[in-house]
Amino acid sequence: MKTSLKIIHWTPRIICILAILFVSMFALDSFDPRMTTGQQLQAFAIHLIPTYVLIFFLVIAWKWELIGGLMFMILALGFTPLIYMHNYNMNHSVMMTLSIVLMLLFPFVLTGGLFVFSHFLKKKNQS
Repeated sequence: MKTSLKIIHWTPRIICILAILFVSMFALDSFDPRMTTGQQLQAFAIHLIPTYVLIFFLVIAWKWELIGGLMFMILALGFTPLIYMHNYNMNHSVMMTLSIVLMLLFPFVLTGGLFVFSHFLKKKNQS
């Protein structure tokens, strides 16, 4: 039983870290050879703002699983219409847009659900 608790404890953290690294890769498009090094670094830092927010949420979830898990689910579900509309306006394909939304947001919904599940499982085992 102790091994399964460790797996439930670490799985959302690992998935979240991998998803944050995936989202961070999109900041690499900020580098442009026509800009100065300072401008490129500034653009890179600005493109990493979503990463900073996600890391902040991960720190909260690491300490308070229930609150952090709910925050991840609310964030992902709240951004779904925005990301859907943005991508649909760019490619005008429902299937491609849905796949992009799932690829970007499903890991955070899953992570949030696993954090909440881990919280209640630990609470159940304590009593």
